[in-house]
Amino acid sequence: MVAGAIFAGLFIQSGMAQKQGHAERKVVSKVAAVYPDLAKRLHVGGVVKVEAVVGANGTVKSTRALGGNPVLIESATEAVRKWKFQAASAETTEVLQLVFEAH
Repeated sequence: MVAGAIFAGLFIQSGMAQKQGHAERKVVSKVAAVYPDLAKRLHVGGVVKVEAVVGANGTVKSTRALGGNPVLIESATEAVRKWKFQAASAETTEVLQLVFEAH
């Protein structure tokens, strides 16, 4: 990504409103969330909590924002949709937190 597409902060995967008692799925590849221009101008940061339904093959089937600043939610959910998880025997639901740090 170019300098204009700077993502802010770290990604923290946390646990797990998981279906069927499965253990937390390991993230195989992450796509960095783009720090939105509006958030930069307003110096907005914070945590966005995203629920991701992950298919057995490790691809994200759907995402849903559980909380966070509305200015950051679209960027966070768009990035998580591109993440890949370790394959498993069944679909799981992962709860993830993405942290945006205002600069």
